[in-house]
Amino acid sequence: MPHRFSTSYIEDSLSLFRYYKKLAEEAMEQLSDEEVFRALDEEMNSIAIIVKHMAGNMRSRWTDFLSSDGEKPDRNRDREFAAAPGTRQELRDMWNSAWDKVFRALEPLSDRDLERKVFIRAEPHSVMQAINRQVAHYAYHCGQIVFLAKHFKGSAWKSLSIPRRRSAEFNGKVLAGEASQR
Repeated sequence: MPHRFSTSYIEDSLSLFRYYKKLAEEAMEQLSDEEVFRALDEEMNSIAIIVKHMAGNMRSRWTDFLSSDGEKPDRNRDREFAAAPGTRQELRDMWNSAWDKVFRALEPLSDRDLERKVFIRAEPHSVMQAINRQVAHYAYHCGQIVFLAKHFKGSAWKSLSIPRRRSAEFNGKVLAGEASQR
């Protein structure tokens, strides 16, 4: 993700959400259907289950974000960890619909909204605290998706950032790019 200087918290948060969404998507694209639905053991979640959980969380947190508790009464968190969607297309639709809720809730906001009060599980949060909570939560789960995808692909894994043993090559490009922007 090319860095873009910003002093807007909302703009920066949206950029981070888009970055983690893309990272997880690029990881999942490298996998077969079987790998997306595979768990390493009985105590682990498959990527499909992680996506289902994230979608449930996103629906709950971002639907009526400013006007209702972020833990909706109809959410059944435990069910998010059972029975993955049946197909990869259902999973993709669930993922995209959930992320749409995130972006629809945040895009109309401005930095003036950051001090507004919202509730999650009846606990008051500033809008900024609620966003921080979700950035951390989604980054955590997107990291799990990338980890599992990398594990399943092994040596066939295509790096999503700077490939191993090639940092010097990328450092030169980054430093040259930074110098031209000054």
